[in-house]
Amino acid sequence: MYKIIPTIHILSKLGVLFSILLLVPTMVSYIYLDDALRAFGSTALVTIISSVAIWLLTRRYQRELRVRDGFTLVFMLWVGFAVVAAMPFYLYFPQMSYTDALFEAMSGLTTTGATVITSLDTLAPSINFWRHMLNWLGGMGIIVLAVAILPMLGVGGTQLFKAEIPGLDKDNKIAPRISQVAKKLWLTYAISTVVACLALYWAGMSWFDAVCHALSTISLGGFSTHDDSIAYFNSPSIEMIVMAITLFGAISFVTHLSVVGARTPQRYWRDEEFRIMVSMLVVSITAVSVYLWHKQYYPTFEESLRYTSFNFVSIGLSSGFANADFAQWPLITSLWMFFLANVLASSGSMGGGIKNARAIVLAKFSLREMLLLLHPNAVRNVKVNGRTIPERTALTVMAFIFVYFMTVVLFTFLMMATGLDFISAFSAVIACITNAGPGLGVVGPAHNYSALADVQKWLCTAVMLLGRLEIFTVLILFTPPYWKK
Repeated sequence: MYKIIPTIHILSKLGVLFSILLLVPTMVSYIYLDDALRAFGSTALVTIISSVAIWLLTRRYQRELRVRDGFTLVFMLWVGFAVVAAMPFYLYFPQMSYTDALFEAMSGLTTTGATVITSLDTLAPSINFWRHMLNWLGGMGIIVLAVAILPMLGVGGTQLFKAEIPGLDKDNKIAPRISQVAKKLWLTYAISTVVACLALYWAGMSWFDAVCHALSTISLGGFSTHDDSIAYFNSPSIEMIVMAITLFGAISFVTHLSVVGARTPQRYWRDEEFRIMVSMLVVSITAVSVYLWHKQYYPTFEESLRYTSFNFVSIGLSSGFANADFAQWPLITSLWMFFLANVLASSGSMGGGIKNARAIVLAKFSLREMLLLLHPNAVRNVKVNGRTIPERTALTVMAFIFVYFMTVVLFTFLMMATGLDFISAFSAVIACITNAGPGLGVVGPAHNYSALADVQKWLCTAVMLLGRLEIFTVLILFTPPYWKK
C-alpha cells in the first residue's frame, strides 16, 4: 500500500490543477446565465478541497517518480479525472445515471466522441462547452500539460511523458528537457486550435460553435454541439476545413515541429507515415466514391465524393464527425472505413488505433520474413523513415498488435454475450478502441450510445481507456512482476 502513496500525492497535485480547469466552464455558465453553474461550482469546490487535503496528508511521502510509478499515475490520472469530469453531467441532468455520466466523461477525455446525450442543440452552453473542452484536454493528453507544469511543483515528468505519448519514439526527445518538449507540443496545439476556430467562424459557424468544434476537431475528438453533427451546417466549406484540421491532427506533432524548425513543408512528404496515410485515403476515397455513385447512392459523382471524403477522413483518422448516415452504405465500404481507423493515424498524433508506424513495421518485417524463406542467408535491415528498426522493436510491435486485436475479439464477444447483435457489438468495440466514436447498427451515426445497457456502456468505457492508453499501459498494472520490488 505504501508503494502507491507517493503516486497518490502527485495525483493530488494534478487534482488541484484539474479543479482550476473546471473554473473555465464555470465562467462559461456564468456568461450564458444557464442553469449549470451550481454543478460546475460544486464539482470544482469539492475537487480542490479533497485534492489539497490529500496533498497535505501525503506530502511526507513525496519522492522522484520511477518507471512503474509513471504507469500507475497515468492510469489513476485518466480514471480519476474521468470520475471528476463526470460529476457536472451527473449533477446537471436529473435523470442521468452515473454510468452515463462516466461514459460521457471518458468518451470526452479519450477523444472517442461517443455520446449518450440527446438534444445537443438545446443543451446548456456550459455543458456543451465542457464536453468539447474534455476532448481538447484529452487530445494532447492532460499528462503532457502536467509534465510542463510539474517541474514547478518539484516533480520530474520524464516517466509520465513516456507512459502517455503513443508511438515508437518515446525516447527520442526533441528538446533537451522533457518539460520543454511538452511546452512546445502544447504551444503548437494551442495555436492550431486558434487558427481552426477562426477558419470555422469564417466558414459560417457562430463563435460558440466555432470554438467548440475547433476544440473537438484538432483533438480528433468528434463531439459536436448538434445532434446531426457536421451535417447540421450542410456546408461544403465547413466540411473542407474540418477535413483539413482533422488531417493536421492525425499527423505526428513531432513532424509538425520539424516542419516549423526546417521552415519547409517538404518535411511532411519525407515522412513515411504521412505518405502512406494520404495515399491510402486518396485511393480509398476515389474507389468508394465511384462505387457509391455507380450503385446510385448519390445522384452525381461530386455529391458522392463530398460525403465519402468527409466520412473517410473523419472516421478513418478516428475523429468521429459525420455528415451522412454511412451505416446506410454497403457494409463493405463502412467496414473498410473502420479498418482504416485502426491503422491510418500517425504515431505521436491525436489519433487512435495501432498507429501507422506499427502497421508499417509489421508489413515490412512480414515481407522480410518471406524474403528470408527464399534466401535464408540474406541480410536485410528494415527501415522506417531511413532509420533501422531493431529486432526488439519489431517484437514489441507484433506483441502489441496481437494483444490489440485479441482485445477487439474479447470485447466483441462480451458485448454479444450481453445481447447486442454482431455488427453493433463489433463496430462499437472498434469505434471505442480506435477512439473514432460512432459505429454501425444501434450505435451508428444516426443514433448514439444511449440505447446500450449499463453493462455494455461499462465495457465500452473500458475499451475507450484501453485504446487511449494503448493497452499495455493498463494491462501491465495487472501483472504480478509489476508489484514486486
